[in-house]
Amino acid sequence: SHRQRQGGRNGVKGESGASDDELASDVLSHYSSASESASVVDEATGGEPVDEQTAQEETEDKLKQCIDNLMDKSAKTRLAALDSLGGAFSSKLLYDFLIERRLTVSDCLERSLRKGGGEEQAAAATVCAQLCVQLGGGDEGEEGFKILRPVLSAIMIDGCASVSARQSCARALGMCCYVSAAEDGEDLVKSMSHLESVFTMSYPNREGTLPTPNAGAPGLHSAALHFWALLVTLCPASRLNVLLDLHLPKLQACLESSDVNYRIAVGETIALLVELGRDIDREFEFEDSDTLCECLKGLATDGNKHRAKNDRRKQRTIFREVLHYIENEDFSEEKIRFGVEGIYIDSWMRRRVYDAFKEVLESGVRHHLQYNPLLRDIFGLGPPLILDSSVKSSKISRFEKHLFNSAAFKARTKLRNKVRDKRADVM
Repeated sequence: SHRQRQGGRNGVKGESGASDDELASDVLSHYSSASESASVVDEATGGEPVDEQTAQEETEDKLKQCIDNLMDKSAKTRLAALDSLGGAFSSKLLYDFLIERRLTVSDCLERSLRKGGGEEQAAAATVCAQLCVQLGGGDEGEEGFKILRPVLSAIMIDGCASVSARQSCARALGMCCYVSAAEDGEDLVKSMSHLESVFTMSYPNREGTLPTPNAGAPGLHSAALHFWALLVTLCPASRLNVLLDLHLPKLQACLESSDVNYRIAVGETIALLVELGRDIDREFEFEDSDTLCECLKGLATDGNKHRAKNDRRKQRTIFREVLHYIENEDFSEEKIRFGVEGIYIDSWMRRRVYDAFKEVLESGVRHHLQYNPLLRDIFGLGPPLILDSSVKSSKISRFEKHLFNSAAFKARTKLRNKVRDKRADVM
């Protein structure tokens, strides 16, 4: 895997006697085999199961080494450490381990964002988003976001920064803000306006002409638009009405974009905005819905031979769904299964929230749905059915208590629910 290929400092061994790439691959192979660890038999102990606590301590030692490596002089070493932490953060719950080290990790991430090259900045931003998800929606997560928000915003809006770093910062900014959105909503407004300043670069000019995108711009615009849309789900009704008027007509024009993935991101965002509009006003009508539906029909049946076959198929599928929803509020429900449970993705809002976590956690999203109280609260799943062995059972209550009692966490849930409340105050 890419992460395991990251080499050590010219093969130099670290203090632990293992080179950085060995450490990286050790941490990852531990996580990939974690699910089977219960059945691993240690022959040296005459067939006794491996001591779970020992395995846990070994993992923590490797993670501590990774955190030390974030401060290394070698960019290659720092990048390998970021990749290892990313793999660990996405595939395990590490709240107890991180709660005591969160400021150290935040400081290291901030340093990588400020001083690292494009690849290091992109990796650090990804780990920022995962750290927020690990810490949950409490004061600790909010504290981390306050430290990291200015630098994530600065890189994202910097036209001279690497496109992959800007794209990763857009995702991290949106996710961290969603998880930590504070009571006053100020962070939410600021983060949304920074994300807007990025994707509105794709909007048509006064003559109605779409700009020609630079290399990599559609991917950056898609990330900014998707994570802006995630934050729109937190907005109160009054703010939402302003956003709908402002953005829907411009987004409709962007359906003509030359990039298939950006067209799809725009289509999904239009569907989400219309759904939120209908949520606060049953009579909500898209201003020029006939033209919109004609455009959507064209995209849902696009047979343009200049486009790659897979792109055409993906586009047709998504735009058929968008068209069905706009015309008759029909949504294709999907069930995501994990362990013995599952969640229904039965609205554009739930799809946007699930897809955002999936983008940040990748294949680890199912593990977090099973065990992470933050995701379980967002999707209405209640406390975990079984405990993740990495969170000692005596401490899970501490995590949940901390999470569910936190003012910031309640604020995020409350903000999300305001969408359903027509009486919501102006933000």
